[in-house]
Amino acid sequence: MEEDYEAVLCVKPAVHVYRVPPRASNRGYRAAEWQLDQPAWSGRLRITAKGKTAFIKLEDKTSGELFAQAPVEQFPGIAVESVTDSSRYFVIRIEDGNGRRAFIGVGFVDRGDAFDFNVALQDHFKWVRQQNELAKQAENPDQAPKLDLGFKEGQTIKLNIANMKKKEGAAGNTRPRSAGPGGLSLLPPPPGGKSSMPTLPSGEQPPSSLPPPTRLPGTPITDSLLSWPQPTAAPSAPATDVWGDFTKASGSDSNQTQANAGWVQF
Repeated sequence: MEEDYEAVLCVKPAVHVYRVPPRASNRGYRAAEWQLDQPAWSGRLRITAKGKTAFIKLEDKTSGELFAQAPVEQFPGIAVESVTDSSRYFVIRIEDGNGRRAFIGVGFVDRGDAFDFNVALQDHFKWVRQQNELAKQAENPDQAPKLDLGFKEGQTIKLNIANMKKKEGAAGNTRPRSAGPGGLSLLPPPPGGKSSMPTLPSGEQPPSSLPPPTRLPGTPITDSLLSWPQPTAAPSAPATDVWGDFTKASGSDSNQTQANAGWVQF
């Protein structure tokens, strides 16, 4: 189906055709030998593509009648050759469909038209080569080039450590924590100045965080001190009576004697 479709690659409205003398040697063609002031024919040039083959067609400007065409199956190649003394002239090999061939000279009026003519043929056959490579890879998928991601000998990579350090320093600029006893970091107090300590009911004392006193081993003085009778704690007065202890102490001597019974007099 694709071979039946004909695409137009390039159209140039002004082109001249010249008779090319036989080439006596392998040296290139020279446009100065063509009698450039007397072209054999003038018209327009059109490049079309049908499948992988390009066709250079010389047509009448008004009617579009075909004057000659040159099938091109390879470029650069024998079907299209550049001259040695100018970039505006080419030699193409035309065919009539009956096996007869001839070489004619083609010249463009503008140098830009000659450049477009050359590029259109190059792009077409570049596409042809890509299609051939894809077809080969489809037939032999195991022979397709494999992607090599390994390091070559002497190949190195660079890491921008300075930027990484800056980012880490910026992320670590937080408020330092205060150090507690033993070098431990303490968390800052919560916002608002409120203490996180639990509230105890009235009349209860918070447990002491200090450990009980340890007994010193092997000293007779500490043994005798600890063996003395200890005074008993007086019962706490109600919270409403602030001066209750003082009243009881001043009102009775017997209470003082009882309170002093547990103490050793020196």
